[in-house]
Amino acid sequence: MHRKPLTNDFSDKNIEVSAPEKFAVGIEAPEKSLLAALEGLGVERTTEVSVTINHKKGFDCPSCAWANPDHSKVLEFCENGIKNIVWDATPVVIEDSFWAEHSLSSMADKSEYWLGQQGRLRTPVYKAADSDHYLPISWDDALNILSDALTGLDNPDEAVFYTSGRIMNEPAYLLQLFARAFGTNNLPDCSNLCHEATGAGMGPAIGVGKSSVHYDDFGKADLVIVMGQNPGTNHPRMLNALEDAKHGGAQMVAVNALPEASLLRYKNPQQVSGLIGEGTKMADQFVQIRSGGDQFLIRAVAKAVLQAEAAAPGTVLDHDFIDQYCTGFEAYRDDILAIDDQEILEATGLRQSEIDELAQRYIDSNATIITWALGITQQKQGAATIADIMNLLLLKGNIGKPGAGASPVRGHSNVQGDRTMGVWDKLPAAFAAALEKEFGFTPPAENGLDSVAAMNAIDAGKIKVFVSFAGNLVAAMSDSQRAEDGIRQADLTVQVATKLNRSHVVTGKTSLLLPVMVRAERDVQADGPQIVTAEDTVCRINMSHGELRPISDDLRSDVWVLCELGKRVLGSSRPRIDWQSFQDNYDTIRDAISRTIPGFEDFNERLRRQKSFILPHPPRDSRTFPTKSGKAQFTVQTTEAVQVPQGRLLLQTMRAHDQHNTTIYSLNDRYRGIKDGRFVVFVHPDDLDARGLADGQTVDVFSEWPGEPDRVLRGYRAVAYPTVPGHAAMYFPEANVLVPRAAVDPACNTPTSKQVIIRLEAGDEPVPGGRPIAH
Repeated sequence: MHRKPLTNDFSDKNIEVSAPEKFAVGIEAPEKSLLAALEGLGVERTTEVSVTINHKKGFDCPSCAWANPDHSKVLEFCENGIKNIVWDATPVVIEDSFWAEHSLSSMADKSEYWLGQQGRLRTPVYKAADSDHYLPISWDDALNILSDALTGLDNPDEAVFYTSGRIMNEPAYLLQLFARAFGTNNLPDCSNLCHEATGAGMGPAIGVGKSSVHYDDFGKADLVIVMGQNPGTNHPRMLNALEDAKHGGAQMVAVNALPEASLLRYKNPQQVSGLIGEGTKMADQFVQIRSGGDQFLIRAVAKAVLQAEAAAPGTVLDHDFIDQYCTGFEAYRDDILAIDDQEILEATGLRQSEIDELAQRYIDSNATIITWALGITQQKQGAATIADIMNLLLLKGNIGKPGAGASPVRGHSNVQGDRTMGVWDKLPAAFAAALEKEFGFTPPAENGLDSVAAMNAIDAGKIKVFVSFAGNLVAAMSDSQRAEDGIRQADLTVQVATKLNRSHVVTGKTSLLLPVMVRAERDVQADGPQIVTAEDTVCRINMSHGELRPISDDLRSDVWVLCELGKRVLGSSRPRIDWQSFQDNYDTIRDAISRTIPGFEDFNERLRRQKSFILPHPPRDSRTFPTKSGKAQFTVQTTEAVQVPQGRLLLQTMRAHDQHNTTIYSLNDRYRGIKDGRFVVFVHPDDLDARGLADGQTVDVFSEWPGEPDRVLRGYRAVAYPTVPGHAAMYFPEANVLVPRAAVDPACNTPTSKQVIIRLEAGDEPVPGGRPIAH
């Protein structure tokens, strides 16, 4: 299909701002899904994807990582999932003439929205060092360019292999295998920017950095505490599980700096009450907290629990659980009881009565789930906050029992699976030994580079070749203008991708774009149609295979690309890696996985018999804890209150509703009342008044970091919004310009995108089009 794509970039001149919604979903969501699908895919392709997405005999949604219920409904998708498929599987393609008509320089000021709207990549293209244009080339020539660049390096650590959650388990396994056989652990991924704090906080506590709940546990909970997340936009199908909790009699508490429509009321479009009725009231209590205050709140609740136990011994804590399964309780108890109550109030911005109300709900609950997302993990104390969440759960035995546990919500499908497959800059000793036994080479022992460290190394000229399987690291990275300046120093950048994004037009001295199939498309190799798998947020492995015909005969699968590269670069030096067998039949990849990664025994047989299966999770399944002590560990954490200088605000970055990560589906954010615009900064009305600014006024947004020049975005519209006083919010990836590279969680090196110090100044007229001005 060659429908003409957008030819002009957007501006905010037609922006409309209205009051934020008081509920999420309802009839408007399926209407918008259907219209988007019919317009973008046509009737036949819409019908095909609608009945196969998230089905055991279909393909896994490429949007969020939320789990499917065991009692899966006939249709299991959401508005944003369908929009992702429409964006992903569009039949609109980029013709060869596009590359001659559009130089990289001409695309440098185009938005993510414009780039994505140009259509699917359909043939490999190459930018030479002396050119400002990509030119179509053959797959053979493209892979030879890449293999020559890799084999010509002085050291394997001069290469970086990045990926996002778009790739599935089988290619993720091959990616880490290729990198380690090549000789490097430089395997950064999008988890480094988002959920690394979860593993850093959960691992020491229970030995596993993944969700300790099943999907059906939500329906069995007494209390669900939802922290730092917006399910209605980022993982809408989670609302069904939260509604199950409410229908089961659970109370719900939302902890966030912003009121989110989906945590106020949910109108389930698959129920009559959701279409024509009032829907389901969600949060029984909204705790509107200062960003960075979440750890203080959790510790305050823990103190109330311990004090209640002291007042009525034997009635509050789960002593049997603590005595049998835990260690470190006494030191933790003493630390918590010494908390300064006034410090808690100042750090959280809450009233004592609000904290007491939440604490009493936790004390009264016999089964509590605490669930969180980036609003927690992208704080400077993100890992410490999650460690204290685990401490609070352990006090009442809320690990390994029905209706209770920790539920980190990954926001990108299979990002959790990538880590399970070994995509990590750190190589556990047991996995290294398994790889050596299976494939006959000794993997490198030294830690590699995570995402932030990789970009810093590129800045320093230490990385010559950057290879990305999906993702958009240049735009997603903190201090993104610096990321762009750095990436241009690389000798070769390679993007294995489906559609254009910012990382494709800001390149190294030479650059390749290699087009691959999307999940909804049929993958046929030498031994016939192939299947792949993904891991969802509750550790379920789901089979996935597309049924749509690929939009171009020149598309390849991620597995094909990696196997062809492996044959060229490592074929003779690593003879026990049978790249050709992996390429011809993905069952052989899964056989290797079954022999090297625990929990995947009999992988192929289980997959074909069950279509999906749950990975073992010892703390959840048997209250067995794979920690150093063999027990769940209470830990003593340090705290650090966020200090905001006089006259400054604390900024958080966030997604709009019609957005997935850095992918922009439209210019609307329906639940927050924004239409036809993205260059906005949400500010409390009192903070606008204090600065002599008006709602709707054009402002410049400066971020501040000690010892560095200010970063600034100019031409933004101030929007009065009911956020916490002293706070502001802006959309990423645009606002990533403002996040200092040095601002990271020290425990995991994740950028602190929820804690950026900014100031607002009156600006000139709004930017007329394209990207907002950054200096």
